[in-house]
Amino acid sequence: MQLEAIIGVLASIFTACSLLPQLVKLIKTKKAGDISLLMLITLFTGIAFWLYFGILKKDLIIIISNSVSLVININIVILTILYKEKSSSPA
Repeated sequence: MQLEAIIGVLASIFTACSLLPQLVKLIKTKKAGDISLLMLITLFTGIAFWLYFGILKKDLIIIISNSVSLVININIVILTILYKEKSSSPA
């Protein structure tokens, strides 16, 4: 494997896993008060464009890493909306 491919794979792994700690924390605490929904939606849009770019280029590294990122981000967005609604509803 060439150095360029190794760097691409490592970048993809770290980028795809970057939101995993946030997802785990969100699941454990069930609190989303400090999470910016606008930031998540912006990130979601960027990841979707990267995925589309990877599909157009037929680049498996870009497709796989951004698919993983998209799944993680979708889960965070859903849980953020769910947990923000719970915390803002009257007791």
